[in-house]
Amino acid sequence: MKNILLAGMIGIWTTSSLAHSPLKSTTPANEVVIAMAPAEVLFDFTGEIRLTRVTMTIENHPSVDLDLDGHSGFITEYAVPLPRVGSGPYQIDWRGLGADGHALNGTFAFTVQ
Repeated sequence: MKNILLAGMIGIWTTSSLAHSPLKSTTPANEVVIAMAPAEVLFDFTGEIRLTRVTMTIENHPSVDLDLDGHSGFITEYAVPLPRVGSGPYQIDWRGLGADGHALNGTFAFTVQ
């Protein structure tokens, strides 16, 4: 009986850990210093996700919602346009919904010299 319960618990844990679609990489990469402000940020997820909100904050300026209109459905790669605002530290916050129904969110940052 204990073996059956243990096997069931491991199966549930394994399935739930594989069900999420975490962020694999971004361009610009997290904590990188770049010479020019990029025209867009790229998100690459390990599985399909629908981004629901992406915001950009630069130094002491208020957050700006970024345009997600060109994206629909659940996909693994996003290219989100950035307004050109100059140099300084950028912070990108994102929220989304995985294809499995789990809410996901995260933050990455980069600096434009």
